[in-house]
Amino acid sequence: MSKATIYDVAGAARVSLATVSRAINNPEKVKPETRERVLRVIEDLGYKPNAFAKGLASRKSTTVAVIVPDMSRASIAEMMNGIADIARVYKYSILLYILDSEDSSEEDILKEIVAAQVDGILYLNDEVTESQYQFLKTIKDSYQIPVVLTNTIYPEHDDIPSVSIDYEKAGYEITKKLISEGRQNIFMVSTVRKYMVNDLKEAGYLRAIEEAGLTPKIMRTSGRVAINTEHFNEYFKNHKVDGIIAVRDSIAVSFMNVARANHVHIPEDISVAGFQNTKYAILARPQLTCIDVPIYDIGAVGMRLLTKMMNQEEINEPIVKLDHDMMIRQSTK
Repeated sequence: MSKATIYDVAGAARVSLATVSRAINNPEKVKPETRERVLRVIEDLGYKPNAFAKGLASRKSTTVAVIVPDMSRASIAEMMNGIADIARVYKYSILLYILDSEDSSEEDILKEIVAAQVDGILYLNDEVTESQYQFLKTIKDSYQIPVVLTNTIYPEHDDIPSVSIDYEKAGYEITKKLISEGRQNIFMVSTVRKYMVNDLKEAGYLRAIEEAGLTPKIMRTSGRVAINTEHFNEYFKNHKVDGIIAVRDSIAVSFMNVARANHVHIPEDISVAGFQNTKYAILARPQLTCIDVPIYDIGAVGMRLLTKMMNQEEINEPIVKLDHDMMIRQSTK
């Protein structure tokens, strides 16, 4: 019995799943050369059509898969609002996939997404490796499923459209802000786990620090409060610091809580800044200075870009970088 699947046929014939189904069920709707290629691959692979394949031809609704790292981040929730609002306008259905799972690998989840016959994919995960990127590219090219990187980019390639801000520029600007206050020992607090957007923030920080003739200082910790609280308590006992730039608002606020518990005054003793401008920035005391990332707009623009791709409209600007602002509050001078 053949183990070939409709995905194998689509990949070998370099067409979409829907095209395979139409070639089987409604051949008159497929170009003759395409139909012949699909049928030849079916014969070569020994593929046996089933009810799953037949269902593709009559599918009416538009379904978008949204892949997120986890739902605990305030930024992810805000981005989902932008995505959902645009999806509502176009009457799309959304399938949400959360990568923070020990049960399945990312490749397994992506295969599951392909099997779900989605019309497009918004990829919100801010950790993109070369292998992940190539797998997404395979989905886009071999299965003809449009993919948009949302709030993340992969600088080495531009085959997959993306929507984000200029994170390197933002990192540079927020570092220059602390330098302008006369801060000399400025730490960038990043994550142990590698994230592409954090690499760009660090690059901007390093450029500003080197221009000022200061010594770069990067500390790596966890986004989880229980872990980074211990790191902050231990690390800064023996390190002189008068400025902190955290890659996430939540990490910056976590640091401020530790500083206050150790009778350190902010911003008199240490200036603290963050990224994103989430609700944590407003709720913090003192309120947090940070880069204002237009999270809602990134989600909405990402969905709009994906819509153009699904409708096969011309894309004039595949790499979209939205404007960002800097919100100056009480955590800096």
